[in-house]
Amino acid sequence: MIKYFKEKYQEFKFRRKYKRRKNLNRSKWGSAGLFIVLLIFGTFSAYPLIMTVSNAFKPLDELFLFPPTLFPKNPTLDNFKDLSSLISGSWIPFSRYFFNTIIITFLGTAGHVLVASMAAYPLSKYKFPGSKLLFALVVYSLMFAPQVTQIPNYIIISSLGMINTYSAVVLPAIAGSLGLYLMKQFMEQIPMDLIESAKIDGASEYRIFFQIVMPLVKPAWLTLIILLFQRLWTTDGGSFIFNEELKPLSYALRQIAQGSIERSGTIAAVSFIMMIVPIVFFVISQSKIVETMSHSGMK
Repeated sequence: MIKYFKEKYQEFKFRRKYKRRKNLNRSKWGSAGLFIVLLIFGTFSAYPLIMTVSNAFKPLDELFLFPPTLFPKNPTLDNFKDLSSLISGSWIPFSRYFFNTIIITFLGTAGHVLVASMAAYPLSKYKFPGSKLLFALVVYSLMFAPQVTQIPNYIIISSLGMINTYSAVVLPAIAGSLGLYLMKQFMEQIPMDLIESAKIDGASEYRIFFQIVMPLVKPAWLTLIILLFQRLWTTDGGSFIFNEELKPLSYALRQIAQGSIERSGTIAAVSFIMMIVPIVFFVISQSKIVETMSHSGMK
């Protein structure tokens, strides 16, 4: 039955795409010009990334050259060796910081995807009193920067007694509104006929959600996993976690890197480590992100 619904949905997507297809007539010179423009902008976008990777392998004297060089003349691993020696001298085991980051990232990401998906399903496929108002509040909440909601979040977390716990970081991540918006916009593309057919065959709402809807919106929740992973991987606990044994990896690395100008190379190595993991996740699943944004209407 699940295979039948997937085949019907793929047929529906193909028909819709075929109807909206337009024949674009572009000359060779036009395509070449467009490629050159995109190449220029892509080079500017990639420059900070290349510079960050390059600085991690530069010796200390090359880090202060002016004008700065893009690639190291004498590549070295001394920055990573210095970072390793500083980590070994910490009174909290490095594995503890890494464990804290894994727990926060996993719980926050999995909880947000599950809650956002289950909330988006009735908003997208059913009409009930107040549904439009609820979705409007979700859209309006996307307008506020995290700095605006920082104080209200702290008051709520403090009143719930969650200060110095993993929940202080995980709970706000689960309650984020971006995932709800993305999932709703993506679920609206699923024909209601599939859901009605499943109900006629005796499928419950939970079975429809987990076995029909969620597999069909796989690009959307993969995008959420990537976005939440990037944000939680680099979190330092903020003003919620003060206990040193509960601090995440980002906090530990930044504390180690702070110091005199002699640690500039260590700071470059820390920047490289904190950046490389989210980038690998993004490169692997970037096609899913593009597909999700095109369906949701976000830019």
